[in-house]
Amino acid sequence: MDALKEADTKIVLWLNQWVGKYGPLDELSELLVSDYFIPVLMALGLLWLWFSARDQELRQASHWAVITAVVALGCANLAVLLINDYYFRARPFTEADLNLFFYRPTDSSFPANPAVLSFALAFAVWKSRRLVGATLLIMAAMWSLSRVYAGVFYLSDVAVGAAIGVTIAYVITFVLHWLEPLPTMVIRIGKTLHLA
Repeated sequence: MDALKEADTKIVLWLNQWVGKYGPLDELSELLVSDYFIPVLMALGLLWLWFSARDQELRQASHWAVITAVVALGCANLAVLLINDYYFRARPFTEADLNLFFYRPTDSSFPANPAVLSFALAFAVWKSRRLVGATLLIMAAMWSLSRVYAGVFYLSDVAVGAAIGVTIAYVITFVLHWLEPLPTMVIRIGKTLHLA
């Protein structure tokens, strides 16, 4: 465990040394690290996915992807809350002198909440709609890694968070198929209410 912490610290220190040295990189990182930019883009991606498909088969796959992503997102959030109840890891900026351009979160660094949530959402979409899902996976990676650069998470927090998110999305995909026809009924209700 000490070797992992040492490696994590070295990675954060190496990445964080570049903060403040390259203006364009800092501006991009400030945008990516935000609590709002990537999450809003991902939410808009789900909204677009829900309403954009023209043919019936693609529309069905899109609706499944969105429902799976929303359920996976809720379960991922619950998983992070449960893990944080039993395990706390201090943030990198509390243990090293880092240049921060982000506020100082007080919750546990492990697992990285943005990684768990964004990878759960993105992988759930990727299972049904590969191109949109791949785009969301890239966004999830950019959001998570920007937080390591900013000194808010260790790399292992992000890696384990991404693995948890992907696992949750995979399990939720299986469970929703097992619960069929309930998800299809939700989609039909949405159509009846002109929401699908």
